[in-house]
Amino acid sequence: MERGLGPLLWGRGRRLGSVAFRQQKWKSSVSTRAKMPPCDFVPEKYESYPYERMQKIREQNISPSLRMYYKKPLLLHQGHMQWLFDYEGQRYLDLFAGIVTVSVGHCHPKVTVATQKQLARLWHTTNIYMHPSIQEYAEKLTSLLPDPLKVVYLTNSGSEANDLAMFMARLYTRNFDIISFRGAYHGGSPYTLGLTSIGLYKHGLANGFGCSTTMLPDVFRGPWGGSHCRDSPVQTVRKCSCSEGECHANDQYIEQFKDTLNTSVPKTIAGFIAEPIQGVNGAVQYPRSFLKEAYQLARERGGVCISDEVQTGFGRTGSHFWGFQTHDVVPDIVTLAKGIGNGFPMAAVVTTKEIASSLAQNLHFNTFGGSPLACVVGAAVLDAIEEDGLQKNSEDVGTYMLLELAKLRDKFEIVGDVRGKGLMIGVEMVTDKDSRHPLPAEEINQIWEDCKDMGVLIGRGGLYSQTFRIKPPMCITKKDVDFAVEVLHSALQRHMERAAVK
Repeated sequence: MERGLGPLLWGRGRRLGSVAFRQQKWKSSVSTRAKMPPCDFVPEKYESYPYERMQKIREQNISPSLRMYYKKPLLLHQGHMQWLFDYEGQRYLDLFAGIVTVSVGHCHPKVTVATQKQLARLWHTTNIYMHPSIQEYAEKLTSLLPDPLKVVYLTNSGSEANDLAMFMARLYTRNFDIISFRGAYHGGSPYTLGLTSIGLYKHGLANGFGCSTTMLPDVFRGPWGGSHCRDSPVQTVRKCSCSEGECHANDQYIEQFKDTLNTSVPKTIAGFIAEPIQGVNGAVQYPRSFLKEAYQLARERGGVCISDEVQTGFGRTGSHFWGFQTHDVVPDIVTLAKGIGNGFPMAAVVTTKEIASSLAQNLHFNTFGGSPLACVVGAAVLDAIEEDGLQKNSEDVGTYMLLELAKLRDKFEIVGDVRGKGLMIGVEMVTDKDSRHPLPAEEINQIWEDCKDMGVLIGRGGLYSQTFRIKPPMCITKKDVDFAVEVLHSALQRHMERAAVK
């Protein structure tokens, strides 16, 4: 079993990406622009303010905390399925889906028509009255979850859903402490920031009372990992000697989880929350049996287990509709958002009748959650996933993309890891595979900008923003993948040429 150096040793013997490049002999093949797949959609003519005025308004009237991508931020005008169009009509393949939110495609016709019909019928009543769509949607959504997860509370965002899940866990168990992984993102509200364990989101104010973090079982960057650990078509380049049915890395990470239970929390806890695959941290996957064992340990301490499906839900992992199913577990609470509404602001907490009843002891109210409009949108998204075969598409196209990206990993020293499941993919960039030191930001930025200039939009993630996040609308095709991989290959090749002349 290979043991990693870990972040404390990254500074020793550091090799810059440019050094790693000079040690390889590559011939440039970047002579032509990758050919974008055809699209018969024609966007409307842009008729709003000029780019410069938009930029000025942004600087003066919109919170500076809302940062934008790219040196010259995009001014997007229209979307169609997996495509986005800017104000000049330039077309882009969207591999980030509005931060993993556009599940069935930008302006999907079925969702658009359903929304338009409901807009003409009834927008809002609040939950003090019944309306058909909330009952219809609750029945449809909970039918897709295993027993006993049959009671839903509809909210408006992932942060709000996780906030409510924390509240329910504490009410139900009458305990207070909740455990999350380092590197986790569970929201930006003052309550959920205690669970979020990424320094860039911390504001130096008191938060997180009753929240403890445990070691992230990251089989690529963590202390332990091997070549058979994760549920993915692509494994790490790290080697191990584990026999069939054994995983030394998993055993070591479980010991760390036990250590957290024995040192950082009381004898009884309120819960343990985890994403089936970490999203903001760059599609980090755990050893196959880790969550199953961790759930058992958390329940032995009186806690409930919460699955944050904000990014992994609704078929994105391909093999299953929900991410937790890939770990062979049934949580006590599930939180949903992002893809639930294909870009419409809605979210949900699904739990058992017993846990839901704990919230009914006193009044708890949500003005906009479960509105007639939101529920119609949510139902149309579920219909589109089924009718368009998007879960199967996620599995087929996602597996194809992972295997194609793995070829880039094998070719380029700076592509350290390719991982994921379905259309939940991370490509981690390093100075070299031996040290696994994150590639410097200025080098990653150049590759990222080149991809954008060639028509492909990719997300960023990881503690050092060192991982490309590829989580497109689930309607993406294999031809789109071929184009995207060719673009990334060209961007990597260009970067090597720049480094070679330094």
